[in-house]
Amino acid sequence: MDYPDYLLLSILWIGYCALHSALISTTFMDFVKTTLGERSRYHRIFFNLFSLLSLIPLLIYSRSPRWRTEPLFAWEGTLRIVQYALIGLAAVLVLSAVSHYSMSRFLGIEQIRGKSGKGMTESGELDSGGALGAMRHPWYVAVFILLWTGDLTPSKIIINVILSGYLVTGTLLEERKLVLEFGDKYKLYQRQVSMFIPLRWLGSKLHR
Repeated sequence: MDYPDYLLLSILWIGYCALHSALISTTFMDFVKTTLGERSRYHRIFFNLFSLLSLIPLLIYSRSPRWRTEPLFAWEGTLRIVQYALIGLAAVLVLSAVSHYSMSRFLGIEQIRGKSGKGMTESGELDSGGALGAMRHPWYVAVFILLWTGDLTPSKIIINVILSGYLVTGTLLEERKLVLEFGDKYKLYQRQVSMFIPLRWLGSKLHR
């Protein structure tokens, strides 16, 4: 595979991530609300549909036979134990937080019904239960783990690096939005709970 091919792959994934972030940014959301008024409640569901439909051809392209090369790193032998343990941890993080997130709000159904609320929690308020009491973004941590628990070919490394950078950048942008929504409550939550690695949670357990 030649350098221009990997460059094109990088540009496509960076473009997708940049567009994804732009469409859900506070600046764009303010524009949508000002322009569409009541109809802006459909933004979330159209955003999800657009994200999915634009992701499908990108995934098909990224998984085409042209990218099937020998892995530079493979989870083999005793490393399989580490791989399965990490996948299990990702599953625990997802399941631990799922009851605290509102899937209908995440999908945009509640917004269509005209229900108000902040963030993506089930209550519409700041929630620090379950995994959210150990880290502020358990689902993003789970996605990060799953990205890197597969065999790594050159193309997968490029994609994973871009998506990992996007997760960090997207999280920082989301944090800004959550501070605007919840104010001092979220700032206190930031001081009490780690963003990704649960160092504060672990410290509190060790000092008991």
